[in-house]
Amino acid sequence: MIRVTVVYEAGLLRAALEELLRCGGEFDVSSVAHWPQRPAPGAPVPDVYVIDAECLEPARAADRTAAGKVALVALVPAQRPGVLRRAHQAGALGFVDKGGSKSRLLTAVRRAAKGDRFVDEALAAGFLAAAEMPLTQRELSVLALAAKGQPIAEVAASLHLSQGTVRNYMASVIRKVGARNRVDAIRIAQGAGWT
Repeated sequence: MIRVTVVYEAGLLRAALEELLRCGGEFDVSSVAHWPQRPAPGAPVPDVYVIDAECLEPARAADRTAAGKVALVALVPAQRPGVLRRAHQAGALGFVDKGGSKSRLLTAVRRAAKGDRFVDEALAAGFLAAAEMPLTQRELSVLALAAKGQPIAEVAASLHLSQGTVRNYMASVIRKVGARNRVDAIRIAQGAGWT
């Protein structure tokens, strides 16, 4: 039996994924709403985590998967290359399109449990787009804070930068993503899953 833990915030979808995996007949399935801080004492460690990549925290997931004992299968929307990029940074072995078929998910879990990589063919173009993400890490930091509604002065204080430097980063972001203004840049970045 392959031990699988589903990590999905939405309860109804989490229950549906559990049921779908149980129908595979070879999986021992459990679920949690959020990425576990640490395994519960005495709880069996899963062989594979199946996680909604839009809620994935790459640093925390990478800590768990780095030892190579737990594989990660990420459920990714095809039109969000930034989400795909975060899943890759987290060390995911499997990448399944959220709009894909049940058989693709079952195949991904089986392959990940063996330590093999699986990429849903519907995500190939997304990988190319993720590789071409035009923004630097600093530009993403500035944009993420701006997306939370912080004015330039607060963004500058949060990142220990001058206000002029923050304005320069915002101008660079707007130019790079082909936006009309700051709000449009935030919309484009969020639509691609970069922030």
